[in-house]
Amino acid sequence: MGDILPRAEVDGRPVDVEVVPSMESRTGHFTAMQVRDGRTRGLDLHLSRLKAANRELFDIGFDGEHVRALIRQALQDTKDASVRVYVLEAEAQPAMLVTVREPAKIASPQRLKSVAFQRPQPHLKHLAAGQGPYREHVQREGFDDALLVGDDGAMSETSIANIGFFEGPDVVWPDAPQLQGITMQLLETALPARGIQIRRATVRLRDIPSFEGAFLTNARGVAAVTGIDDVELPASEERTRSLTETYDSLTWDVL
Repeated sequence: MGDILPRAEVDGRPVDVEVVPSMESRTGHFTAMQVRDGRTRGLDLHLSRLKAANRELFDIGFDGEHVRALIRQALQDTKDASVRVYVLEAEAQPAMLVTVREPAKIASPQRLKSVAFQRPQPHLKHLAAGQGPYREHVQREGFDDALLVGDDGAMSETSIANIGFFEGPDVVWPDAPQLQGITMQLLETALPARGIQIRRATVRLRDIPSFEGAFLTNARGVAAVTGIDDVELPASEERTRSLTETYDSLTWDVL
């Protein structure tokens, strides 16, 4: 796998990648995926996410086949990559931006610091949601990511991932407003067949010591969480590895 120059196309036309940050400041939404050998996991879920957000933010329809064609074009002769598909506010009608960067995996393990912040419209993967500065701040303090919590200490997600906890044989997701991540959804479907049940519950910061471990999921995979604030968590290597193996066993969809 050779080096991939970052590439960006708007409605199928190449643009300088340096303009991408300014475009990301517009009203819009996106989905992020890892592509290997021209395939991605959960393609239908990615397309459904874009379709629903298009309807909510712009009140317009969505052509999934057109999106797939734009992704294939942006990939050109690259088979492995990190791909993002943005739908952005524009004068006549929303523009579609596709970016292609080096393939990536999630860093593991991670340590989190809690911050009092909730994303607006958390069910949407939208732009300018406001969590970025919190992540940058906690990273300067030596943490990997910011854990978003409400005023009552109930947690929802991190700045770029879903968080789950191990409790007995179960996986517990926080029952709070959050993005339904693609990896989260895929694991929810696959884990029961492996004897791992899924449930949702309100999880507050004071509850952390009662769990047997924690993990993160996003498009880049599954990561162990070994600490939140000043609370140490068991590494749970075997259970985290089981989640990773489940995720790795999932079918890849042709773009």
